[in-house]
Amino acid sequence: MVYFDSASSAPLHPVARQALMASLDEGWADPARLYREGRRARLLLDAAREAAAESVGCRPDELAFAPSGTRAVHSGIAGALAGRRRTGRHLVVSAVEHSSVLHAAEAHRAGGGESDEVPVDRAGRVDPPAYAAALRPGTALACLQSANHEVGTEQPVAEVARACGEAGVPLLVDAAQSLPWGRVAGDWSLLTASAHKWGGPPGVGLLVVRKGVRFAAQGPADERESGRAPGFENIPAIVAAAASLRAVQQEAAQEAERLRGLVDRIRRRVPELVPDVEVVGDPVRRLPHLVTFSCLYVDGETLLHELDRAGFSVSSGSSCTSSTLTPSHVLRAMGVLSEGNVRVSLPSGTPEEEVERFLAVLPEAVRGVREQLGAPAGRPAEPSPEAVTREGRGPATETGTGEGTAPGSADAGREKAGDEARDEARADEKPALTVDSLGKRCPVPVIELAKVIGDIGIGEIVAVLSDDEAARLDFPAWCAMRDQEYVGERPADRGTAYLVRRRS
Repeated sequence: MVYFDSASSAPLHPVARQALMASLDEGWADPARLYREGRRARLLLDAAREAAAESVGCRPDELAFAPSGTRAVHSGIAGALAGRRRTGRHLVVSAVEHSSVLHAAEAHRAGGGESDEVPVDRAGRVDPPAYAAALRPGTALACLQSANHEVGTEQPVAEVARACGEAGVPLLVDAAQSLPWGRVAGDWSLLTASAHKWGGPPGVGLLVVRKGVRFAAQGPADERESGRAPGFENIPAIVAAAASLRAVQQEAAQEAERLRGLVDRIRRRVPELVPDVEVVGDPVRRLPHLVTFSCLYVDGETLLHELDRAGFSVSSGSSCTSSTLTPSHVLRAMGVLSEGNVRVSLPSGTPEEEVERFLAVLPEAVRGVREQLGAPAGRPAEPSPEAVTREGRGPATETGTGEGTAPGSADAGREKAGDEARDEARADEKPALTVDSLGKRCPVPVIELAKVIGDIGIGEIVAVLSDDEAARLDFPAWCAMRDQEYVGERPADRGTAYLVRRRS
């Protein structure tokens, strides 16, 4: 088996293994005690803190070890918000933050606070001026990841930190994905990370709070870790985490260049080998080891099983691989294709041969999944009779007055009144063809659209009825990939009607 999911959890680094085994015999005692065993444990804990602080670029007394990266995020957000309660209760996050940040924002709102999400562009990157505009009097805290965990896009942390500094707002940076590759730039205020992301043992998180940042630890008081991470420290795991972080950062420059070359090869070759693929994320400002792409007409869960059988462990943000049947919030915020999504994150030391073997296996795996689903190949196939009703030969399907236009379909200089008149006319248009995909999950609604688009004339509209959450992403993405016009969506008696105009 080949493991290509280091963004979820990296294999234990050899240095971590050595440090863990060596410290098991010396780091078991209570470091708060004054007897010999306690002093030994304290020396190990202090040395690990100094090593980790050097890797982060902070003072040792600014860094606390938490039981996990998620706990570090939750403690950091709660403590910073509580410390600045007199300033206000407004929290700003980006739309693509890790779920631990979004869950903390949800809890903050449930407790009477406010929060805003800053949108991202199609590459998954926030715009610094837009982020700065979200700050206001009463903003207590801002959060921004250093790099995205699903698509690898690096965020403009330094620019956002500068804007936050000018507004007097502390910035918490989730550095879980980027810290193995080096320190986070910019004048940030708080930082969190997780050891298992860089090859340290699970169960160790980092929480850094800069001096001068107002912070009030929440929960019952505890004398350990400055009260920011209560409970007995797992010293052997902490020592292994700090040692492995130093090791991977020392290897980072050379390994990043090598892995970037392998990822560039995947980014270039996958669209050449597999038809109808969208590679997502920023092609330049990105993590060196991670690439994500989505395959049209592919069930993500089935594709992951096929790749697993072929010997490759990868992950996905597709809705059809999750119990919620909703697409990844990251892909949704970016507005990219969600079906058949594959994330490849290469561990350090990945040989070139494994990447080549993955590229050899992938096309057949995708083709097999598309065949199972009856996806069109070449000329569109005939739709199933029960899924389609021609105008005038079946029940009415469109209701409401929803409207929408394909991105870029209107001239930039067209006046607003003209746009409104055009949209009203479109809202009144009746589809030449309606496809009933209610109850069907991605990628079936898009497959059925592809099968019937050739049955209508140029300029005519097909409506697809769907109640799948992924449809709002997948229909516009299909239109962009197929040079068709996405007209928009409108409410229907059941589900939503997605309207597509045939352009070619």
